[in-house]
Formats: sequence, C-alpha cells, structure tokens
Amino acid sequence: MKNIYFLGLLVVLGEMCFAADPAEGFWFSIDEKTGRVTAGWEVYQQDGKLFGKPLSTAEHAPDLKAVLCKESYPGFPVPGKVREMPILGTPWIFGLTLEKTGHWSGGNVINVLDGSIYRCKIIYRPADGKRFLTDTLEMRGEIGFGIGRSQFWQKTTRQQALSLKANPSA
Repeated sequence: MKNIYFLGLLVVLGEMCFAADPAEGFWFSIDEKTGRVTAGWEVYQQDGKLFGKPLSTAEHAPDLKAVLCKESYPGFPVPGKVREMPILGTPWIFGLTLEKTGHWSGGNVINVLDGSIYRCKIIYRPADGKRFLTDTLEMRGEIGFGIGRSQFWQKTTRQQALSLKANPSA
C-alpha cells in the first residue's frame, strides 16, 4: 500500500515539474486603441527563459523583414543581422526569467516597426469574470523606472495564431 501512495506522489510531483507555465501558449496581440487583433504569437520557454515570436500578422506581408531594426541587440537570441530577419518566426520577446508562476521579467522586447528595444515583463492574468473575461497575457514594455505601456493579449489556439492574413486595405 505504501508503494502505491509513493508511486502516486511521484507521478503528481513529476507532472508539477513538467507543467507548462500559464504564460506559455498561443496569444493574439490586440491594438489597445482599435481593439483589433494585430498578430498571432507563440510564447514559449527555452533553457529556463521565456520567449515570444509572431506566427502571423493582420498588418504586414508574411515575408516582411525587420529592416528598421539595428544590426544587433545585446542578448538577442538569434545569430545574424537582426535587420535582415523575418518579422514572423523571430523571437522579438526574449530572455525573460521566472519570478513566480505566470510572472516573468528581466527580458526585452523589440518593436520591429521602429527598431526600439524595451525592458519587458509578462504577467498571466487568469479569467476572473470581472476585469479579465478570458485568460489574458499582460505584455509590458518599459523604458525604465516603471515608465512604459502594457498590451493585453487574448488566449487563442495554435491554429488561430497561425491564421491571420495581412489586409492591404487596413
């Protein structure tokens, strides 16, 4: 009987160790002025750090390069000239470390539309039926001293995150 309890405890602990953080997954970035979906993102862990890369966009051609970016940025996780990298599939959010479950900080985010780099925090906000009607990811970029802005992203599926198409008339 003790062996059964011990085995059950090992299974539960093993699942806890390998459970994904709630910030990981697929998200729609939302324009805070218009309320429109701008991109489908994948947020993922690699080597204990959190990263985010756009998978599709409603605003730009899928083969668009990050030409307004610099050649390099400190700590950028992909070798090569950043300004020659595609917007889609490149981790523009990088290097965040876990503070506690669902709370990540200490990384960076690059705005590919102008090449600016910001300190980045990501906080998972579970649906509460009040302020957050659905699971939400607060993605905050800061220039320092807490000065910055947040976007609130909506949980989606992999298929939906991949499905956006650029609308030339938008």
